[in-house]
Amino acid sequence: MEMRIRRLGQTDYLAAWEAMRLFTQGRRPDTPDEFWITEHSPVFTLGQAGRPEHLLQDLGIPVVWSDRGGQVTYHGPGQLVIYLLLDLRRRRLKVTEMVRGIEAAIIRMLSGQGLTVNRRVGAPGVYMGADGAGAKIAALGLKVSKGATYHGLSLNVDMDLTPFAAINPCGYPGLAVTSTEAEGLALDVAAAGELLSNCLVTEFTVGKKAEEGKP
Repeated sequence: MEMRIRRLGQTDYLAAWEAMRLFTQGRRPDTPDEFWITEHSPVFTLGQAGRPEHLLQDLGIPVVWSDRGGQVTYHGPGQLVIYLLLDLRRRRLKVTEMVRGIEAAIIRMLSGQGLTVNRRVGAPGVYMGADGAGAKIAALGLKVSKGATYHGLSLNVDMDLTPFAAINPCGYPGLAVTSTEAEGLALDVAAAGELLSNCLVTEFTVGKKAEEGKP
């Protein structure tokens, strides 16, 4: 199954969201899946179940209510964002399997760069430490429409983490947040995007079904 990768540079969140929505609405059975690599101008976003009390302080940064899953997060320059526009039915994927696949790709990419990271039970994303008990370094949130996904993941690379102190990240009071730069990994957003998109392509085109010989 074909996978296209689009490198968009820095984009406005609302414009990217609208483009994803329109892409998904206009899908046909033969529309190739796509990964969109970008980073955003500063913005706080709240998911469908977002609660405004998780916004603790007004920093003058725009707040957008989004149709993705999850609570509140921050996007800004120096953070890698990859949007995954996948046809779940064609790939025979459940949403839970896709979430696990995204996390697996992030873990593989960061582990390959020498960082020790893992999942955390009951809290989607990727966290520092072998047991996932450390600071959060990557978040994810998806929307499913017409059997296809949009939105995706964010990986903190070389960014100002200060705005995270103005929210309860992902709805968790006091959740520590880190970045690859803060963990001593010298990597820019473009390089991180290439590494992680390659891991995602591998995860979703050479997955367990293919390895097991399933259709």
